[in-house]
Amino acid sequence: MSTDSPVNSPEKPESTFGKRLRNFLIVMVAIALSVSLVLGLRTETTSATLAKLSETSTPLEVAISNGKPSLVEFYADWCTVCQKMAPDITQLETEYANKMNFVMLNVDNTKWLPEMLRFRVDGIPHFVFLSQQGETVAQAIGDQPRTIMASNLEALVTGSSLPYAQASGKVSKFSAPVAPTTNQDDPRSHGSQVVN
Repeated sequence: MSTDSPVNSPEKPESTFGKRLRNFLIVMVAIALSVSLVLGLRTETTSATLAKLSETSTPLEVAISNGKPSLVEFYADWCTVCQKMAPDITQLETEYANKMNFVMLNVDNTKWLPEMLRFRVDGIPHFVFLSQQGETVAQAIGDQPRTIMASNLEALVTGSSLPYAQASGKVSKFSAPVAPTTNQDDPRSHGSQVVN
C-alpha cells in the first residue's frame, strides 16, 4: 500500500471537456468583471465635480444684472466640504436652472479678493444669497444639508424670507490675504498696506 495516494479513492483524470468548460467560465467571468469595472469608472468620472460646476457657473457680472436671484458659492478645489457638497449643488442647479443664477468663485483666484473681503469669507464653502436686484439677502457658511439649501433657494426664488438665513456648518479654513503683498521699503508707502 502506497502512502502517496488516498485509500479507496482512485484518481480520475479530468476530461478535456470539463477543463475547457471550466476555462471558458473563468474567461467569461473575467470579461464580465472587466466590463463592469470599465463602466463603473466611466460613470464615476461623470459625477458632479467642482470643475463642472465652475464651467456651468453664471459669471458674477451677469448674475448681478440679469434680474434673477443668485446663489454665490466661494469654494476651492482642495476644499473637502466643497467637494462633498458638489453633487447636492449640482442637483439644486438642475432643479432651479431657469429660476436663478449659480455663481462659483474660486478663493484661490486673487481676482475675487474684493468679493472675499466684501462678504468676509473666512471659511469655505461660503454661500451668499443675492436678491433679484443683486443685494445680499443672507449668507451660509460650511456644510449645508440639501434640504436646508433647497428651502433657502425656494424662499429666494419666491421672494420670501429665508428660513435658514444664518446657517453654519463644517468648513475648510481659508485665510484671505487682506492686501496685495509688495516689497516696498519706502517709508512714504506705509499707508498703502492699510485696507479699510
